[in-house]
Amino acid sequence: MAKSLPLGLIVGLGNPGDNYTKTRHNAGFWLIDSLAQRYSVSFRSEARFKAQVCRIRLGGRAIWLLKPDAYMNQSGPSVSGWASYYKLRAEQTLVVHDELNLPCGRVSLKRNGGHGGHNGLRDIISHLNANFVRARIGIGYPDSRYDVANYVLNAPSTEDLRQISRANAAILENIETIVAGDFEAAMESVNRSLSRD
Repeated sequence: MAKSLPLGLIVGLGNPGDNYTKTRHNAGFWLIDSLAQRYSVSFRSEARFKAQVCRIRLGGRAIWLLKPDAYMNQSGPSVSGWASYYKLRAEQTLVVHDELNLPCGRVSLKRNGGHGGHNGLRDIISHLNANFVRARIGIGYPDSRYDVANYVLNAPSTEDLRQISRANAAILENIETIVAGDFEAAMESVNRSLSRD
C-alpha cells in the first residue's frame, strides 16, 4: 500500500468504567494507555468532546491520543469532534480496535473499508467517514460456547492476553513508522516481531 499522510490523531476504542477495563473489547484502550505511559503523559478529561486526551511527540510531530468517554457504539462524536476542531482529516486519524476476524495476537493495518460489524467503527464512520486508518488487534473468534457479545465483554484467557500484549508491543515498536504513514514498512516489521518465538 502506498505511503499515506502523516497521522495527527490516534484513537483507542473501548468502553469506559472499571467493569470493562479487562475485557477484550478494550484492546484499543490497552494500546493507547501503553503509548501514553511510554511517553510519560497523562490523559485529561475534555467534557466538551466526551473524551480523555493527551499529546505526545513522535518523529518530530505532535500527536493527539484520544479515548472516547462514551460507550463503544457512541465513539463517533468524540473522534469527529476532535478531528474537526484541530482540522485533522480522516486520513490522518488512526483508530486502534479489537478485531474478531483476526487470530488472537495478530495485527493488521488497514486504510478505509467498512465496519465489519464493529459498533465503534460503525459509529465513527457515520460521524467522520470511512477514510481513517485502522490498527486491528486480533482477539480471535469465540467458539460455540460463547455469543459474540459475551466474548468481547469478558476478559481473555491468560494465553490470549499474552498474545494480545505481544501484538500491542509490536505496534508500539513501530509507532513512529505508522505515524509517518509508511504502513507497508510498519506491517513488515510488526509481522517479523510477531513471528519470533
